[in-house]
Amino acid sequence: MPDRITSLPLFPLELVLYPGAQQPLHIFEERYKDLAADCLEGEGQPFGIVLAEDDVLADVGATAEIETVAKRYDDGRLDLIGVGGERFQTEDVRAGERSYLTADVELLPDTEGSEAVPPDLRERAITQHMKLLELAGHTPRPGLYEDQELLSYLLAQNAALETRQKQDVLERRSERERLDFLVEHLEDLLPRVEEKQSTRERIRSNGHFKDFPIDD
Repeated sequence: MPDRITSLPLFPLELVLYPGAQQPLHIFEERYKDLAADCLEGEGQPFGIVLAEDDVLADVGATAEIETVAKRYDDGRLDLIGVGGERFQTEDVRAGERSYLTADVELLPDTEGSEAVPPDLRERAITQHMKLLELAGHTPRPGLYEDQELLSYLLAQNAALETRQKQDVLERRSERERLDFLVEHLEDLLPRVEEKQSTRERIRSNGHFKDFPIDD
């Protein structure tokens, strides 16, 4: 893929897409039906997903490609699976070229010469993430953390981050910076999750929790 993409189709959403992440998409607006049709016709034509909050688009997003058309509806709606590609920064967002927004974008690889990730930082991040999943009642599938060149994006997908925090992770341009951010976040979060779970268990154990909001 070149360093720049001209007239990249844009799909603003209230979410952050990471490189390598899969994202289900339900396409129902006419302009995004057009976008999907153009990308499918282009056989691998990428589009860009950018965070949209209060009609303001984030400057940094990620390219995506349609991996699977899961379902086609009689009225033209589509269920798609998109997969994240390269991070980019928008330079010129335009309306009017197509029914959807387009933009000239510059791709944003990690900064050259970024510090190597210390093995202990990687292990701390994995250990904390596993603990969070355990507290949420989930068991990581075997091999989840193996062969992950950019582990941070995998962890950030399920790290109880607010939307702006997810965007912050996307905009950081080194794996070490992203993992440092996630470790700090999880170190702050885990004790609070553990305390909340402990409180729920104590309330349940006394048999008088009918009206207590334990499932907030």
